[in-house]
Amino acid sequence: MLAQFYAPVVGGEERMTETLAVSLARAGHDVAVATLRADGQPAFEERDGVRVHRIGGTAQRLPFLFSDEGRRHHPPVPDPETVFALRRVLALERPDVVHGHNWLALSYLPLRRARPRRAYVLSLHDYSLICANKRLMRFGAPCSGPGPVKCLRCAADWYGAASGPPVALATMLSGALQRRAVDLFLPVSREVARRCGLESGRAPYEIVPNFLIDEPPHSAEAEPAGLPDGEFVLYVGDVAADKGVQTLLDAHARLPAGAQLVLIGRVVEPQLIAQGRPGVTALGVLGHDAVMGAWRRAAVAVVPSITGETFGLVALEAMASGVAVVASRVGGLPEVLGADGGILVEPGNPAALAGALERLLAQPGERARQGAAGARRAAEQFTAAVVVPRVEAAYERASASAA
Repeated sequence: MLAQFYAPVVGGEERMTETLAVSLARAGHDVAVATLRADGQPAFEERDGVRVHRIGGTAQRLPFLFSDEGRRHHPPVPDPETVFALRRVLALERPDVVHGHNWLALSYLPLRRARPRRAYVLSLHDYSLICANKRLMRFGAPCSGPGPVKCLRCAADWYGAASGPPVALATMLSGALQRRAVDLFLPVSREVARRCGLESGRAPYEIVPNFLIDEPPHSAEAEPAGLPDGEFVLYVGDVAADKGVQTLLDAHARLPAGAQLVLIGRVVEPQLIAQGRPGVTALGVLGHDAVMGAWRRAAVAVVPSITGETFGLVALEAMASGVAVVASRVGGLPEVLGADGGILVEPGNPAALAGALERLLAQPGERARQGAAGARRAAEQFTAAVVVPRVEAAYERASASAA
Protein backbone atom coordinates (compact mmCIF):
# COMPACT_ATOMS: atom_id res chain seq x y z
CA MET A 1 0.00 0.00 0.00
CA LEU A 2 1.21 3.51 -0.85
CA ALA A 3 -0.50 6.18 1.24
CA GLN A 4 0.87 9.61 2.08
CA PHE A 5 -0.79 9.46 5.53
CA TYR A 6 -1.59 6.44 7.69
CA ALA A 7 -2.76 5.77 11.22
CA PRO A 8 -2.55 7.39 13.70
CA VAL A 9 -3.23 10.29 11.28
CA VAL A 10 -7.03 10.55 11.11
CA GLY A 11 -9.21 11.28 8.09
CA GLY A 12 -11.67 9.49 5.83
CA GLU A 13 -9.04 8.38 3.32
CA GLU A 14 -6.60 7.40 6.06
CA ARG A 15 -9.27 5.43 7.87
CA MET A 16 -10.21 3.60 4.67
CA THR A 17 -6.60 2.72 3.81
CA GLU A 18 -6.06 1.32 7.30
CA THR A 19 -9.35 -0.59 7.17
CA LEU A 20 -8.39 -2.22 3.88
CA ALA A 21 -4.83 -3.05 4.97
CA VAL A 22 -5.95 -4.61 8.26
CA SER A 23 -8.79 -6.54 6.59
CA LEU A 24 -6.44 -7.99 3.98
CA ALA A 25 -4.00 -9.00 6.71
CA ARG A 26 -6.82 -10.68 8.64
CA ALA A 27 -7.77 -12.53 5.44
CA GLY A 28 -4.28 -14.06 5.34
CA HIS A 29 -2.47 -11.71 2.99
CA ASP A 30 1.02 -10.34 3.63
CA VAL A 31 0.49 -6.56 3.82
CA ALA A 32 2.89 -3.65 4.15
CA VAL A 33 2.31 0.11 3.93
CA ALA A 34 4.72 2.81 2.82
CA THR A 35 3.74 6.23 4.13
CA LEU A 36 5.29 9.61 4.81
CA ARG A 37 6.97 9.95 8.17
CA ALA A 38 5.78 12.77 10.42
CA ASP A 39 7.75 14.25 13.31
CA GLY A 40 7.94 11.91 16.29
CA GLN A 41 6.85 8.80 14.40
CA PRO A 42 8.98 5.64 14.21
CA ALA A 43 10.58 4.70 10.90
CA PHE A 44 9.01 1.24 11.16
CA GLU A 45 6.30 -0.41 13.22
CA GLU A 46 3.75 -3.19 12.99
CA ARG A 47 0.12 -2.23 13.55
CA ASP A 48 -2.65 -4.84 13.60
CA GLY A 49 -0.66 -7.27 11.49
CA VAL A 50 0.41 -4.66 8.93
CA ARG A 51 4.06 -3.61 8.52
CA VAL A 52 4.29 0.17 8.28
CA HIS A 53 7.35 1.77 6.68
CA ARG A 54 7.54 5.53 7.30
CA ILE A 55 9.69 7.21 4.69
CA GLY A 56 10.95 10.71 3.97
CA GLY A 57 10.43 13.22 1.22
CA THR A 58 12.16 16.39 0.12
CA ALA A 59 8.91 18.37 0.08
CA GLN A 60 8.27 17.45 3.72
CA ARG A 61 11.43 19.35 4.68
CA LEU A 62 9.85 22.59 3.44
CA PRO A 63 7.09 23.37 5.97
CA PHE A 64 6.31 26.75 4.39
CA LEU A 65 4.71 24.82 1.51
CA PHE A 66 1.91 23.53 3.73
CA SER A 67 -1.02 25.28 5.38
CA ASP A 68 -1.46 22.39 7.84
CA GLU A 69 1.79 21.57 9.64
CA GLY A 70 0.43 18.17 10.69
CA ARG A 71 -0.36 17.07 7.11
CA ARG A 72 2.60 17.65 4.82
CA HIS A 73 1.29 16.20 1.58
CA HIS A 74 3.30 14.50 -1.11
CA PRO A 75 3.65 16.81 -4.14
CA PRO A 76 1.80 16.04 -7.41
CA VAL A 77 5.09 14.87 -8.98
CA PRO A 78 7.64 12.17 -8.05
CA ASP A 79 9.77 13.23 -5.08
CA PRO A 80 13.40 12.05 -5.59
CA GLU A 81 13.97 11.28 -1.92
CA THR A 82 10.69 9.37 -1.71
CA VAL A 83 11.47 7.45 -4.91
CA PHE A 84 14.78 6.32 -3.39
CA ALA A 85 13.09 5.28 -0.14
CA LEU A 86 10.35 3.39 -1.99
CA ARG A 87 12.99 1.50 -3.96
CA ARG A 88 14.40 0.21 -0.66
CA VAL A 89 10.96 -0.75 0.66
CA LEU A 90 10.10 -2.61 -2.55
CA ALA A 91 13.39 -4.49 -2.46
CA LEU A 92 12.69 -5.50 1.14
CA GLU A 93 9.02 -6.42 0.75
CA ARG A 94 9.04 -7.83 -2.81
CA PRO A 95 5.27 -7.31 -3.30
CA ASP A 96 3.09 -8.97 -5.93
CA VAL A 97 0.71 -6.00 -5.97
CA VAL A 98 1.38 -2.30 -5.41
CA HIS A 99 -1.78 -0.45 -4.38
CA GLY A 100 -1.65 3.35 -4.48
CA HIS A 101 -4.09 5.60 -2.68
CA ASN A 102 -3.05 9.19 -3.44
CA TRP A 103 -0.18 11.40 -4.64
CA LEU A 104 2.44 9.25 -2.87
CA ALA A 105 1.86 6.74 -5.67
CA LEU A 106 3.44 9.23 -8.09
CA SER A 107 6.84 8.44 -6.58
CA TYR A 108 6.28 4.83 -7.61
CA LEU A 109 5.98 5.71 -11.31
CA PRO A 110 9.78 5.92 -11.92
CA LEU A 111 10.02 2.42 -10.42
CA ARG A 112 7.14 1.02 -12.44
CA ARG A 113 9.29 -0.71 -15.08
CA ALA A 114 11.47 -2.52 -12.57
CA ARG A 115 11.56 -6.31 -12.71
CA PRO A 116 9.75 -8.38 -11.70
CA ARG A 117 6.67 -6.69 -13.14
CA ARG A 118 4.23 -5.97 -10.33
CA ALA A 119 0.49 -5.41 -10.65
CA TYR A 120 -0.28 -1.75 -10.01
CA VAL A 121 -3.71 -0.64 -8.88
CA LEU A 122 -4.79 2.82 -7.82
CA SER A 123 -7.75 3.65 -5.59
CA LEU A 124 -9.48 6.94 -6.34
CA HIS A 125 -10.74 8.34 -3.04
CA ASP A 126 -10.99 11.87 -4.44
CA TYR A 127 -10.66 13.73 -7.75
CA SER A 128 -6.88 14.17 -7.67
CA LEU A 129 -6.57 12.39 -11.02
CA ILE A 130 -8.09 15.48 -12.67
CA CYS A 131 -8.22 18.25 -10.05
CA ALA A 132 -5.33 20.10 -8.39
CA ASN A 133 -7.32 20.76 -5.20
CA LYS A 134 -8.77 17.21 -5.32
CA ARG A 135 -12.30 18.38 -4.48
CA LEU A 136 -13.61 19.79 -7.77
CA MET A 137 -14.27 23.12 -6.10
CA ARG A 138 -13.58 26.36 -8.00
CA PHE A 139 -13.64 29.77 -6.31
CA GLY A 140 -15.79 28.38 -3.50
CA ALA A 141 -18.38 26.72 -5.74
CA PRO A 142 -18.70 23.26 -7.33
CA CYS A 143 -16.66 22.89 -10.53
CA SER A 144 -18.17 21.43 -13.71
CA GLY A 145 -14.90 19.75 -14.70
CA PRO A 146 -11.28 20.36 -15.65
CA GLY A 147 -9.95 22.65 -18.37
CA PRO A 148 -6.40 23.95 -18.87
CA VAL A 149 -7.07 27.67 -18.39
CA LYS A 150 -9.71 27.32 -15.67
CA CYS A 151 -7.52 24.87 -13.72
CA LEU A 152 -4.53 27.22 -13.83
CA ARG A 153 -6.63 30.10 -12.50
CA CYS A 154 -8.33 27.95 -9.88
CA ALA A 155 -5.06 26.49 -8.60
CA ALA A 156 -3.57 29.98 -8.34
CA ASP A 157 -6.51 30.98 -6.17
CA TRP A 158 -6.31 27.81 -4.06
CA TYR A 159 -2.53 27.46 -3.56
CA GLY A 160 -1.34 30.98 -4.34
CA ALA A 161 -0.10 32.67 -7.49
CA ALA A 162 3.40 31.19 -7.20
CA SER A 163 2.55 27.58 -6.31
CA GLY A 164 -0.84 27.12 -7.94
CA PRO A 165 -0.03 27.01 -11.68
CA PRO A 166 2.85 24.51 -11.25
CA VAL A 167 0.57 22.27 -9.17
CA ALA A 168 -2.14 22.47 -11.85
CA LEU A 169 0.31 21.61 -14.63
CA ALA A 170 1.77 18.76 -12.57
CA THR A 171 -1.73 17.40 -11.94
CA MET A 172 -2.52 17.40 -15.66
CA LEU A 173 0.74 15.60 -16.47
CA SER A 174 0.59 13.11 -13.61
CA GLY A 175 -3.02 12.24 -14.43
CA ALA A 176 -2.03 11.34 -17.97
CA LEU A 177 0.94 9.28 -16.73
CA GLN A 178 -1.20 7.39 -14.22
CA ARG A 179 -3.75 6.46 -16.90
CA ARG A 180 -0.96 4.76 -18.87
CA ALA A 181 0.77 3.14 -15.89
CA VAL A 182 -2.11 1.78 -13.81
CA ASP A 183 -3.27 -1.78 -14.47
CA LEU A 184 -6.60 -1.20 -12.76
CA PHE A 185 -8.27 1.86 -11.24
CA LEU A 186 -10.49 1.34 -8.18
CA PRO A 187 -12.83 4.36 -7.85
CA VAL A 188 -14.89 4.32 -4.66
CA SER A 189 -18.13 5.21 -6.44
CA ARG A 190 -19.74 5.51 -9.87
CA GLU A 191 -19.60 9.27 -9.42
CA VAL A 192 -15.81 9.22 -9.13
CA ALA A 193 -15.51 7.00 -12.20
CA ARG A 194 -17.74 9.35 -14.16
CA ARG A 195 -16.15 12.63 -13.09
CA CYS A 196 -12.61 11.28 -13.64
CA GLY A 197 -13.51 10.23 -17.18
CA LEU A 198 -13.10 6.50 -16.61
CA GLU A 199 -16.57 5.64 -17.92
CA SER A 200 -15.82 7.23 -21.29
CA GLY A 201 -12.12 6.32 -21.45
CA ARG A 202 -10.05 3.23 -22.10
CA ALA A 203 -8.42 2.84 -18.70
CA PRO A 204 -9.64 -0.33 -16.94
CA TYR A 205 -11.50 0.19 -13.69
CA GLU A 206 -13.76 -1.48 -11.16
CA ILE A 207 -15.85 0.30 -8.55
CA VAL A 208 -14.87 -0.85 -5.07
CA PRO A 209 -16.72 1.06 -2.34
CA ASN A 210 -15.43 2.00 1.06
CA PHE A 211 -16.43 -0.35 3.84
CA LEU A 212 -16.34 -0.79 7.60
CA ILE A 213 -14.14 -3.23 9.42
CA ASP A 214 -15.64 -5.70 11.86
CA GLU A 215 -14.82 -4.38 15.31
CA PRO A 216 -16.01 -5.11 18.85
CA PRO A 217 -18.68 -2.79 20.23
CA HIS A 218 -17.31 0.52 21.39
CA SER A 219 -17.34 1.01 25.13
CA ALA A 220 -19.23 3.77 26.87
CA GLU A 221 -15.89 5.25 27.92
CA ALA A 222 -15.22 6.13 24.25
CA GLU A 223 -17.96 8.76 24.33
CA PRO A 224 -16.28 12.18 23.98
CA ALA A 225 -16.57 14.90 26.58
CA GLY A 226 -18.50 18.02 25.70
CA LEU A 227 -21.58 16.48 24.10
CA PRO A 228 -24.84 18.27 24.95
CA ASP A 229 -27.37 16.68 27.24
CA GLY A 230 -30.34 15.28 25.38
CA GLU A 231 -30.78 14.98 21.61
CA PHE A 232 -28.47 16.59 19.07
CA VAL A 233 -27.67 16.62 15.37
CA LEU A 234 -24.13 15.45 14.61
CA TYR A 235 -21.83 16.57 11.78
CA VAL A 236 -18.43 14.88 11.32
CA GLY A 237 -15.92 16.25 8.79
CA ASP A 238 -13.88 19.30 7.92
CA VAL A 239 -15.45 22.59 8.92
CA ALA A 240 -15.18 23.95 5.39
CA ALA A 241 -17.38 25.51 2.72
CA ASP A 242 -17.31 22.57 0.31
CA LYS A 243 -18.56 20.30 3.09
CA GLY A 244 -21.68 22.45 3.33
CA VAL A 245 -21.05 23.74 6.84
CA GLN A 246 -22.40 27.21 6.04
CA THR A 247 -25.58 25.63 4.68
CA LEU A 248 -25.80 23.51 7.83
CA LEU A 249 -25.39 26.51 10.13
CA ASP A 250 -28.08 28.40 8.21
CA ALA A 251 -30.36 25.37 8.45
CA HIS A 252 -29.70 25.06 12.18
CA ALA A 253 -30.76 28.68 12.65
CA ARG A 254 -34.16 27.73 11.18
CA LEU A 255 -34.74 24.90 13.65
CA PRO A 256 -36.87 25.36 16.77
CA ALA A 257 -35.13 27.05 19.69
CA GLY A 258 -33.03 24.68 21.73
CA ALA A 259 -32.04 22.36 18.87
CA GLN A 260 -28.45 21.26 19.40
CA LEU A 261 -25.82 20.83 16.69
CA VAL A 262 -22.39 19.23 17.27
CA LEU A 263 -19.46 19.62 14.85
CA ILE A 264 -16.52 17.20 14.98
CA GLY A 265 -13.53 17.65 12.68
CA ARG A 266 -10.70 19.90 11.52
CA VAL A 267 -11.61 23.57 11.46
CA VAL A 268 -10.30 24.36 7.97
CA GLU A 269 -12.21 27.64 7.67
CA PRO A 270 -12.46 29.06 11.20
CA GLN A 271 -14.46 32.09 10.06
CA LEU A 272 -17.49 29.83 9.69
CA ILE A 273 -17.77 29.39 13.45
CA ALA A 274 -15.61 32.27 14.69
CA GLN A 275 -18.50 34.26 16.15
CA GLY A 276 -20.07 31.34 17.97
CA ARG A 277 -23.73 30.40 17.61
CA PRO A 278 -26.30 29.38 20.22
CA GLY A 279 -26.81 25.64 20.27
CA VAL A 280 -23.67 24.88 18.24
CA THR A 281 -20.81 22.92 19.85
CA ALA A 282 -17.51 22.44 17.99
CA LEU A 283 -15.35 19.67 19.46
CA GLY A 284 -12.48 19.75 16.94
CA VAL A 285 -10.60 16.64 15.85
CA LEU A 286 -11.33 13.45 17.81
CA GLY A 287 -10.10 9.88 17.55
CA HIS A 288 -12.16 7.29 15.73
CA ASP A 289 -13.45 5.58 18.88
CA ALA A 290 -14.65 8.93 20.23
CA VAL A 291 -16.40 9.70 16.93
CA MET A 292 -18.16 6.34 17.00
CA GLY A 293 -19.18 7.03 20.59
CA ALA A 294 -20.67 10.34 19.45
CA TRP A 295 -22.61 8.60 16.66
CA ARG A 296 -24.11 6.29 19.24
CA ARG A 297 -25.45 9.28 21.17
CA ALA A 298 -26.64 11.31 18.16
CA ALA A 299 -30.29 11.70 17.26
CA VAL A 300 -29.63 12.53 13.60
CA ALA A 301 -26.53 12.50 11.37
CA VAL A 302 -26.08 15.21 8.74
CA VAL A 303 -23.82 15.23 5.66
CA PRO A 304 -24.58 18.57 3.92
CA SER A 305 -21.82 18.65 1.26
CA ILE A 306 -22.32 21.07 -1.63
CA THR A 307 -19.74 19.50 -3.96
CA GLY A 308 -19.40 15.99 -5.34
CA GLU A 309 -18.63 13.98 -2.21
CA THR A 310 -16.74 11.01 -3.62
CA PHE A 311 -18.35 8.50 -1.26
CA GLY A 312 -19.37 9.70 2.17
CA LEU A 313 -17.67 7.46 4.74
CA VAL A 314 -19.15 9.42 7.64
CA ALA A 315 -22.64 8.69 6.29
CA LEU A 316 -21.80 4.99 6.23
CA GLU A 317 -20.45 5.08 9.80
CA ALA A 318 -23.63 6.79 10.98
CA MET A 319 -25.79 4.24 9.16
CA ALA A 320 -23.84 1.36 10.70
CA SER A 321 -24.43 2.94 14.12
CA GLY A 322 -28.19 2.94 13.51
CA VAL A 323 -28.47 6.72 13.22
CA ALA A 324 -30.91 8.30 10.77
CA VAL A 325 -29.01 10.27 8.10
CA VAL A 326 -29.84 13.46 6.22
CA ALA A 327 -27.44 14.04 3.31
CA SER A 328 -27.09 16.08 0.15
CA ARG A 329 -28.18 14.52 -3.11
CA VAL A 330 -24.73 14.95 -4.62
CA GLY A 331 -21.66 12.92 -5.57
CA GLY A 332 -21.51 9.39 -4.22
CA LEU A 333 -23.86 9.99 -1.28
CA PRO A 334 -26.96 8.65 -3.09
CA GLU A 335 -25.00 5.45 -3.80
CA VAL A 336 -24.26 5.05 -0.10
CA LEU A 337 -27.74 5.80 1.21
CA GLY A 338 -29.65 3.98 -1.53
CA ALA A 339 -33.42 4.05 -1.56
CA ASP A 340 -33.98 3.64 2.18
CA GLY A 341 -30.72 4.48 3.98
CA GLY A 342 -31.68 8.08 4.79
CA ILE A 343 -33.11 11.33 3.48
CA LEU A 344 -31.52 13.12 0.51
CA VAL A 345 -31.97 16.86 0.06
CA GLU A 346 -30.88 19.43 -2.49
CA PRO A 347 -27.31 20.59 -1.79
CA GLY A 348 -26.85 24.18 -0.67
CA ASN A 349 -30.52 24.56 0.33
CA PRO A 350 -30.81 25.51 4.02
CA ALA A 351 -34.62 25.40 3.98
CA ALA A 352 -34.72 21.85 2.62
CA LEU A 353 -32.04 20.70 5.04
CA ALA A 354 -33.80 22.32 8.00
CA GLY A 355 -37.10 20.73 6.99
CA ALA A 356 -35.61 17.22 6.90
CA LEU A 357 -33.80 17.69 10.22
CA GLU A 358 -36.87 19.11 11.95
CA ARG A 359 -39.00 16.24 10.68
CA LEU A 360 -36.67 13.61 12.14
CA LEU A 361 -36.11 15.45 15.41
CA ALA A 362 -39.89 15.62 15.88
CA GLN A 363 -40.57 11.98 14.97
CA PRO A 364 -38.61 9.44 17.05
CA GLY A 365 -40.43 6.56 15.37
CA GLU A 366 -39.39 7.66 11.91
CA ARG A 367 -35.83 8.17 13.15
CA ALA A 368 -35.75 4.62 14.48
CA ARG A 369 -37.18 3.19 11.25
CA GLN A 370 -34.64 4.97 9.07
CA GLY A 371 -31.80 4.16 11.43
CA ALA A 372 -32.66 0.45 11.30
CA ALA A 373 -32.93 0.51 7.50
CA GLY A 374 -29.56 2.23 7.19
CA ALA A 375 -27.94 -0.29 9.54
CA ARG A 376 -29.27 -3.17 7.41
CA ARG A 377 -27.94 -1.57 4.23
CA ALA A 378 -24.52 -0.99 5.79
CA ALA A 379 -24.34 -4.62 6.96
CA GLU A 380 -25.47 -6.06 3.63
CA GLN A 381 -23.31 -4.01 1.26
CA PHE A 382 -20.45 -2.23 3.02
CA THR A 383 -18.62 -4.69 5.27
CA ALA A 384 -15.25 -6.41 4.96
CA ALA A 385 -16.97 -9.73 4.27
CA VAL A 386 -18.62 -8.22 1.19
CA VAL A 387 -15.95 -5.85 -0.15
CA VAL A 388 -12.61 -7.55 0.57
CA PRO A 389 -13.36 -10.43 -1.86
CA ARG A 390 -13.97 -7.76 -4.52
CA VAL A 391 -10.54 -6.27 -3.77
CA GLU A 392 -8.94 -9.70 -3.99
CA ALA A 393 -10.61 -10.29 -7.36
CA ALA A 394 -9.39 -6.89 -8.55
CA TYR A 395 -5.82 -7.83 -7.57
CA GLU A 396 -6.15 -11.06 -9.57
CA ARG A 397 -7.39 -9.13 -12.60
CA ALA A 398 -4.59 -6.59 -12.33
CA SER A 399 -1.99 -9.33 -11.90
CA ALA A 400 -3.24 -11.08 -15.04
CA SER A 401 -2.96 -7.79 -16.92
CA ALA A 402 0.57 -7.16 -15.64
CA ALA A 403 1.83 -10.66 -16.48
